[in-house]
Amino acid sequence: MNTFRWLTVMCLAASMPAYASSAFKPMELKDSELGELRGRYVMPGRIVSFGIVMSTTWTNAAGDTSTVSANMHIDASTLTPQFYVQTTGTTGTGNTRPTGTGTVIGGAGLGSGQGVTQSVRAAGDGNTAYNNVGINVSENGLAPANLVQSGQVLVAGGSVAGDSAAGRISVSANNGGLQMAIQANNNQGSAVQQIGAGQVLQGTVLQGNSNFVNNMTQLNVALGSNGLNNVALNCNLEQLKGLRTLGY
Repeated sequence: MNTFRWLTVMCLAASMPAYASSAFKPMELKDSELGELRGRYVMPGRIVSFGIVMSTTWTNAAGDTSTVSANMHIDASTLTPQFYVQTTGTTGTGNTRPTGTGTVIGGAGLGSGQGVTQSVRAAGDGNTAYNNVGINVSENGLAPANLVQSGQVLVAGGSVAGDSAAGRISVSANNGGLQMAIQANNNQGSAVQQIGAGQVLQGTVLQGNSNFVNNMTQLNVALGSNGLNNVALNCNLEQLKGLRTLGY
């Protein structure tokens, strides 16, 4: 019997009234069991595109700006997933760049959390800091068209570092994750982002005055269509129909 006929027989069997109704007897699930179901509603093969975009920008009181970004995109045509890193910097007004005098202590446990951890710790005045994490899910069944990734390729275990107008930039890929950081000049503070090992971390330490910091991480997911003519999916629907005769 070929596969198609076998699946058809299974669907018909599932849709027939069952005398042994105990097999479909409802039972209450614990909250802990329901918690394990989160995020498992996507059918295998429905994800046609996945991407990560991360960026950190630091602007100090003199208008000097440092920006670092990293992006990765995976679809059916991807042979080897790779992060591409770009760094930019602009010089501001040229005014005197004050030295930060604030002190921030503690926070050692912030790097060991699971899930999303965000923190802003400040020992200065007139500062602005944002930590943003976004998930963009599209269900049009299409991967982004004409997506061109540019920048320096970051290999596993490698790093990219350099000086820019507002501070020292570093990006590293280790232990299956990515970390990017800016150590601001003149003791103004630092910003870090990290993703991997079940964690998204965003943290900013401000030791000076009048700084603007923006951390952004975005996950982009494109889902394909359900494909209602799929044999396995039709089989699942037939099983649900069979439950009607049992009063569920």
